[in-house]
Order: sequence, then structure tokens, then C-alpha cells
Amino acid sequence: MRDTRESRLLLVLLIAIAFALITVDIRGGQDSPVGGARQAAATVFGPIENGVSSAVDPVGNAVAAVRDSGDRHDRVAQLEHDNAALKAKLGSDDRNRSRLKQLDKMIKVAGEGQYGIKGAEVIAIGAAQGFSWTVTIDVGAHDGIKRDMTVLNGDGLVGRVTTVGPDTATVLLANDPDFTVGTRMESTDELGFASGQGDSPLRVELLNAKAKIKKGDRLITFGSQADKPFVPGVPVGTVSRVDPSGGDLTRTVYVKPFVSFTKLDILGVVVTAPKSDPRDAVLPPKPKPTPTPTVTVTVTPSANAPVDGQQQ
Repeated sequence: MRDTRESRLLLVLLIAIAFALITVDIRGGQDSPVGGARQAAATVFGPIENGVSSAVDPVGNAVAAVRDSGDRHDRVAQLEHDNAALKAKLGSDDRNRSRLKQLDKMIKVAGEGQYGIKGAEVIAIGAAQGFSWTVTIDVGAHDGIKRDMTVLNGDGLVGRVTTVGPDTATVLLANDPDFTVGTRMESTDELGFASGQGDSPLRVELLNAKAKIKKGDRLITFGSQADKPFVPGVPVGTVSRVDPSGGDLTRTVYVKPFVSFTKLDILGVVVTAPKSDPRDAVLPPKPKPTPTPTVTVTVTPSANAPVDGQQQ
């Protein structure tokens, strides 16, 4: 197209329409009037993204070994068996060693929380539907993935599934400004709601304005009705700052997520919720404080030192 006045006006009009559709889609949520178009886009472009990823990914088939770990019976034993198979397939180069470590951590989290998961790989970042913090994963409706399923990795909560195509799905990340999840404080059970702030720490509004919170306290997901979109017990993050209580009805704290949202690769979609709330079982062990060394000074008198009662 030639760069003319008409073409520039057409471009501005298309951009304005795109922003309008994005706004309608976000505010509409699950009942968005453009949901059909979004589903069609996932259907058309999903296989392309998936195909490109498979062509360049040497361990794509390895992740499939954990995609069928949803059965409740003997889940931990099955996961250990799958893990051994993955180790044999992944090879020994640096990138695959790193991904194997991610798989090990994720399988451990799934076992401790008794989550049935479908393993997945990140094949694209961003979203064709908008400018949200999202990633595309290489599993979809054919793998049993549905909208509003919890997504995690070996560190903790990653996000939730928002759009599902036949072979791919879009995950809204927990640091997105439109993301909100119910949380529970470790040990004290104080409840709140965490919201994403992009590159900044999560903002958590605690329901109890007088809650005693300190830096270093940890949070997990509280869980949703019918376990959608969130199952309970998934690690969220650690309190990094507490706002002074100013007599408000809630109290604000800021939380550093356990997950690094700029380094996502191997993920798990929770397709089977735990029979019971795992509570704090999935949280990693608390770091042990570094002991402060103590020095004891012993003075030994020299041979020429005067004895008590004697003059030198």
C-alpha cells in the first residue's frame, strides 16, 4: 500500500478499532462479545505457533511424559516414573539440563500439592488479542485444557488459562494488572486479594486491617469455588513491604512473586484439583538464618608479667 493520506487515516482507524475491541474484551471477561473471534484466532494461529515450536525444540516430546499425570491413584509414584523417563530423553546440553531442573521442581510441586497436571512448554509471548502479560503454551482442548485452569511451575503460581484453541492455550500471567487471586498468609491464615502490577511486586489487600504482617511472610493461593480458576495451596510469593495501617478497612502489603515471569519455559496446567487443601505443604522450606559468628578472646599473661601483690 502506498503511503498516502488515505492509507494513514485507515491505519489510525484500524488502531482505534483494535483498542476498542481490546477494552470490550477485557471488560466482558468470560462473556465477552468478541469471545468467538478470539477463539477463531486461537484456532487459526495456534497450530502455526505450535508447529514452529516443535520444529526447533529438541525436548518437545519429553514434556508430553507429564501430560497424563492427572490420575489420582499412585500419583507420586507415577510422577517419579515419568521423571526418570524424562531424564533419559532430555540429553545433557546446558539448555536441556536447565529445563530438566525445571521439570524436576514442577513434578515435586505437583506431588506435594497432589495436583494432576498437564505439562506444557511456552511457545510464544504476548498475545494477538491485546497488550497483556501473557504466554502461549503448546497444549489445548485436545489435551483436556479448559478456560480458567490454574497454571504453575516449579516455583509457584504462574497464572490462569484464558483462551483455549485445539492445540494451544493462552495464559494470563499473575503480574498482569487485570489479574487477581485470593491469597492466604502462611501460618496466620490472614486472607487477601493479590493483584498484578507488571514489573512491580504484587499488591495484596488484606481483609484484616489490623493483621500482624512482617517482611518475609509468605502467601499461597486460597482457592476458588469448584477450584476454578485457582486451586488452593499454590505458592504466590514473599512479603517485601508492608504499608503502615492508617485506619483503613484493609491493609496493603507488597509481595515479591516466587515466579520470575520473564524466564518462563516449562509450565504445568492443573487439570485435577487435590482432594483436600494442601495448606502450607507446597511452600519451599524456609531459608535458615545465617548464624552470627562469635569470637571469644582469651588473655594469656606473659612470663615476665608481674604477679598479683608484687611490684614490677
